[in-house]
Amino acid sequence: MFAVVEIQGQQFKVEEGRRLFVHHIKDVESGAKIDFDRVMLVNKDGNVSVGMPTVEGAKVVCEVLSPLVKGEKVLVFHKKRRNDYRKLNGHRQQFTEIEVKQIVG
Repeated sequence: MFAVVEIQGQQFKVEEGRRLFVHHIKDVESGAKIDFDRVMLVNKDGNVSVGMPTVEGAKVVCEVLSPLVKGEKVLVFHKKRRNDYRKLNGHRQQFTEIEVKQIVG
């Protein structure tokens, strides 16, 4: 059984027991349960339910494993030749690690 769910503006294919890194969810603690009800598709043993835009009565129950995880550093380098212009910026995206406990629907 799997489902396609929208979390923080992104769509994920989820299965029970799977761990996901989603964009940082504010004001959650480790071990907290979160319900996501924007389920776009549910596949239950070959029986597919597609929502318009969401499947009614379907939800995904998740547990927060780590509320703040930093991604890898991305370096952004700008240069204009012959102008003595160079700029280097770094960025680390913040994620929340969750585990899918149950798919209802």
